[in-house]
Amino acid sequence: MDVRARTIKTIALAMLLMVSGCTSWFDSGDKDPDVHLEKVELVQAKLLEQRFRLHFRVDNPNDSTLTVRGLSYAVYLGTIKLTEGENEHWFSVQPNSSAMYVIPVRTNLWPQVRPLVNLLETPDQPIPYRLEGTLQTGLFYGYDVHLTRKGEIIPGDFIPE
Repeated sequence: MDVRARTIKTIALAMLLMVSGCTSWFDSGDKDPDVHLEKVELVQAKLLEQRFRLHFRVDNPNDSTLTVRGLSYAVYLGTIKLTEGENEHWFSVQPNSSAMYVIPVRTNLWPQVRPLVNLLETPDQPIPYRLEGTLQTGLFYGYDVHLTRKGEIIPGDFIPE
């Protein structure tokens, strides 16, 4: 075997080993973070514009710090689309802990006012919600976590503070 063939095989083997090592950079075995809508806070309600604060809890089940770069979301209360949008706010969630993420939103619920009032009539009756979206994570490279969550919110959470 000549020197050139041996050199090419050595370089090919080294590249193969490097590429296989790089896959561990992208697949660390970490679990996806959990995102929960904790509260929908009504800030101000006018006829054609309502302002809310959406309070999300981001749970990091891993042994390393989670960097969050933003969240795109759609929030439904019952069958009513409350809001949708994107928020680009960077923050970190420490290992095996949680952090709150508050997003201010504006919406016009006038077309859905009657069904919304029906949902809010019984203050002790939980309202089902559905959260769909994407949590953008990662510091050096992006990793998107696609979300579909369901839960309940107590109508008392809609009282302005």
